[in-house]
Amino acid sequence: MNTIVCTLFEGNYHYGVVSLANSLYKHGFRGNIYAGYRGYLPHWTKNAIENNLLQWNGATTITVNENLVIHFLPLDTSYHLTNYKPDFMLRLLNKYSCDAICYFDPDIIINAPWSFFEEWLNCGITLCEDVNSPLEKFHPRRVAWRNYYLNSPIELMFKSSIYVNGGFVGLLTRYINFLDTWKKAQELMASAVGGLNRSKLQGHQLPLNVSGPFAPFSATDQDALNIAIEASFFDFSFLHKEAMGFENGLCIMPHALGVTKPWNFKPFLSLIKGNPPRLVDKIFWEFTEEPVRAYPSSKVLRMKFIIKVCTFLSRFYKRV
Repeated sequence: MNTIVCTLFEGNYHYGVVSLANSLYKHGFRGNIYAGYRGYLPHWTKNAIENNLLQWNGATTITVNENLVIHFLPLDTSYHLTNYKPDFMLRLLNKYSCDAICYFDPDIIINAPWSFFEEWLNCGITLCEDVNSPLEKFHPRRVAWRNYYLNSPIELMFKSSIYVNGGFVGLLTRYINFLDTWKKAQELMASAVGGLNRSKLQGHQLPLNVSGPFAPFSATDQDALNIAIEASFFDFSFLHKEAMGFENGLCIMPHALGVTKPWNFKPFLSLIKGNPPRLVDKIFWEFTEEPVRAYPSSKVLRMKFIIKVCTFLSRFYKRV
């Protein structure tokens, strides 16, 4: 199957792109990764060359080896990048031929064979349950969605109590209309959140009156993704919370939620606060050197050692 993998990044999230790409490759992915970015490219892309064949202004490419190519696509959008996901995926599908597309946030690491993902894509639109799931049919947030979109072109109908995470979306090309629905849901939401340049994530913050756990659109892109599910009649294939490491079980793509990302994780400081290293903090350093290198080997070895020490000490000292 010819599957496009894509991600979006800016700032120091480029370290996550390295581990994502390396983890994909080591688990069997072969093909093209399209990384949309804003700002400047990092040091490890110094061998990137201009690629006019992509028909994307300013695009550059690194041929890591004969089986892995990373394309860097500069973005000119005022959107917060977390709100640009459906637009980016649609732009890629309209430009490049493929059988399927998978979007991963750059703070996700692959922990399962790529062959599993390809099998999963044939089950429907692939999504993972969020840590804040479930939201039942008459949960106030879902009711607020239905009321907000009542007189819009989007008609919502309850499908499942599962509330999905916006960090991963995979679909076959024939489901492309789902991305249009997700994009439209966000555009209709824009006035309610002060514009799609805003997000609860770092960057332009949401206005106080629409932020927080009781606001219906406080997760912007993620809420719009769940709204698109209610507005669509495609087949959806959900994996539960363990898939992203939010609960115990088979974790296929550890996802680093929160402000602290693996590349700026301070193991000893975290331990002092009673928090042991997470799975994603441990596994991140396993994928920082090959086939793409982001750090010198000395730093990788040092961080692996420190995390092992802190993991051991956390057996005796941790928050309860």
